[in-house]
Amino acid sequence: MTQQHSSYDVIIIGGAIYGSSVAWWLTQMAGFDGRILVVEKDPTYEFAGTSHTNSCIRQQFSNKINIGISQFGADFIKNFQSFMGDDPDVPELVLQSYGYMYMADTPEFADTLRESQKVQARLGAGTKFMTPEEIVADYPFYMLDDILGANHNLIDEGYFDGGTMFDWFKRMARKNGVEYVADEVIAIARAGNRVAGVTLKVGGDVACGTVVNASGTHGALTAQMAGLDIPIEPRKRYTYIFDAAHPLDRDLPLTIDPSGVHMRTDGRYYLAGGPPDDDPAVAHDDFNADHALWEDKFWPIIATRIPQFEEIKLINMWVGHYDYNTLDQNAIVGPHPEVDNFMFINGFSGHGLQQAPALGRGLAEQIAYGEYRTLDLAPFYVDRVLRGEKFLEKAVI
Repeated sequence: MTQQHSSYDVIIIGGAIYGSSVAWWLTQMAGFDGRILVVEKDPTYEFAGTSHTNSCIRQQFSNKINIGISQFGADFIKNFQSFMGDDPDVPELVLQSYGYMYMADTPEFADTLRESQKVQARLGAGTKFMTPEEIVADYPFYMLDDILGANHNLIDEGYFDGGTMFDWFKRMARKNGVEYVADEVIAIARAGNRVAGVTLKVGGDVACGTVVNASGTHGALTAQMAGLDIPIEPRKRYTYIFDAAHPLDRDLPLTIDPSGVHMRTDGRYYLAGGPPDDDPAVAHDDFNADHALWEDKFWPIIATRIPQFEEIKLINMWVGHYDYNTLDQNAIVGPHPEVDNFMFINGFSGHGLQQAPALGRGLAEQIAYGEYRTLDLAPFYVDRVLRGEKFLEKAVI
């Protein structure tokens, strides 16, 4: 099926969590009644980052705007039905707040955690810095010989069902009149400093008022069709689900080991993940797994940090891709300064699911009103990328 019209006010390239968040939020903007088309080349979303997410949310960032984004995300999750208009078909979303345990093994990193905790506390987050003695009192299963301290927060921080949130962004966007097509943008036409329209592989030429680049790891390729550049590349991230012969007697917080490996409770099982030791850019269709990594890297780290996990059984694993921003591993959001109707929402580098409610709302405000009316997302503008100025965030995982 091709699109119903030859012209749209907004064309969103990519229909996964960000494309659908922006689409739904646009339908919530008072006074905006523009025609919206979402173009998604793979409506199964088999290889989308959204489908491979670990669905976690944290307030443990060092920059106040990232903290505010996650605080709104937690509020959105907890009040999901209300945000969705109290539709009786919309399910409740549960935020399982077992928190992050962000560990430090050097004095310098421990000081960074303490500084970040102060920023988070000033903004109302429940983060506390814990000494090894305090950690072991609450979580006696950790081996802490090399740990100098950790930040932990049991309020609005943990796991939620990101797949359900995505599904209902998409459903409610369609219910509110957004049109989705299974097609591919193969060209973007410019008229000076404006985008005039796109060419679809099946649907042909379509005019538009605004284009949104929500194409995940393909974000740089989409930008290039408009003659623009952003530093986004796909990088592999591994996720493992395992069973333990000797389960823990309480929830395992999402533990960020100093090695970069993370692990947490996942229902009756446990989840672990992280990057490979060699972490280059990969082809967009390269989801091949290095199966030796489980025994060579992940399992030894897991069993060392939690000796009770020396006897575990691997249940499942998968490889997903980060849309990795090589400049500073933070989002690129908003209009391009030279092509002001080309909008970015890219480069989340692993923060995507938790930031989707706030950043989708923000970009919808920018499109509808030409300004941010809730959170000020100006620090994420593409201008910084063009100048090579990094957005400083010390808590990138």
